[in-house]
Amino acid sequence: MAEPASVPRPRWDAFAAIGAGGALGSLARYGLSVAVPHSPGRFPLSTFATNVSGCLLIGVLTALLTAAKKPHRLLRPFLGVGILGGYTTFSTYATDTLDLVTAGRPFTGLAYAFATVAAALVAVYAGHEITRAVRK
Repeated sequence: MAEPASVPRPRWDAFAAIGAGGALGSLARYGLSVAVPHSPGRFPLSTFATNVSGCLLIGVLTALLTAAKKPHRLLRPFLGVGILGGYTTFSTYATDTLDLVTAGRPFTGLAYAFATVAAALVAVYAGHEITRAVRK
């Protein structure tokens, strides 16, 4: 039985690129969490810095990939999905927010939640626009 034409076939080299990048990104995130630890109930600076810097880098990557004439097809899976996907962490952000609220610091938790989203959006935009300006 033939597969329908619209179903893409798995690309094992893309899976390998994502896996390798994810391992590197996760190790970088772990290293940052060890270098800048936080106690339960305290502002999670390492998670905040990880997510904001990852968003800045995804803005840079997006600007570079959209401007490239013909980027290697594994570049985006390796760098974007793999490294930056493994580096940034929405689940830790959510857990850290919940920890702040349950530790009796609801205002800090809400401030962290909103500040992370705002800073991440600004970082993506800044990374994209600065990269475009530098490339001109």
